[in-house]
Amino acid sequence: MLSRRWILFGIAVALLAFLAYRLGEWQFNRLDERVADNQVIRKNLTADPVPVATILSPGRLVADGEVWRQVTATGEYVEDETVVVRYQTRDGKSGVDVVTPLLTDSGAAVLVNRGWLATGNVGTTSPDVPPAPAGEVTVVGWVRADATGDSARVQDRSTRAVSSRQIAPTLPFPVYGGFVEAETESPAPAQPLVKAEPPELNEGPHFFYGLQWWFFAALALFGFCYLAWDERRKARATPTEPAASRRRREPSPR
Repeated sequence: MLSRRWILFGIAVALLAFLAYRLGEWQFNRLDERVADNQVIRKNLTADPVPVATILSPGRLVADGEVWRQVTATGEYVEDETVVVRYQTRDGKSGVDVVTPLLTDSGAAVLVNRGWLATGNVGTTSPDVPPAPAGEVTVVGWVRADATGDSARVQDRSTRAVSSRQIAPTLPFPVYGGFVEAETESPAPAQPLVKAEPPELNEGPHFFYGLQWWFFAALALFGFCYLAWDERRKARATPTEPAASRRRREPSPR
């Protein structure tokens, strides 16, 4: 068991088991974070709506504890500055989300995702978007945080994910950080869009993934111990000759 082969094998198994253990621990930490996030979201979804300015402000990121908080905003839609969010699917159908700035009395606009529109696979063609309600509109909706990464880039009034930090430079007025998923609009639009739904508050697969990784760690250690025991058993079962007997049987040199 002290041979180079077994020592290297033992080190490799120990590293493998340690890596699997840490991956399982990471999954359980993700589970704890998911549970904590769900508690915050449940609390926010049941809270009474508050004015948008109490939650959001221009140039400021949305706090983690404010995501899915319900807010109200009153202003006028600036329809010429509408941005479509491509590659959004519902029930297997292709479509876009329609994001229109709502200019409030404060002089700043809140980005409102007015809903989803089925468009089919239009590629780079600009879809025909139903008009937003004219005049003063009151929106009730949920606060969402900005998307990050290359998908949030805006080009030709379209993007693949909503980010106020990417859309704001294209607009002639200040923009609140984050955006709002519209639940209701008053007055209602002539052609309503499909509104966003609250998130599913499940715990995901993290618990079972964590158990799997820990099972792999235990299996690696068990397999090593079994192979070591089997090696020792075979060694004991093989008779060894004394050194003196081997010398007597060796032919003498000529």
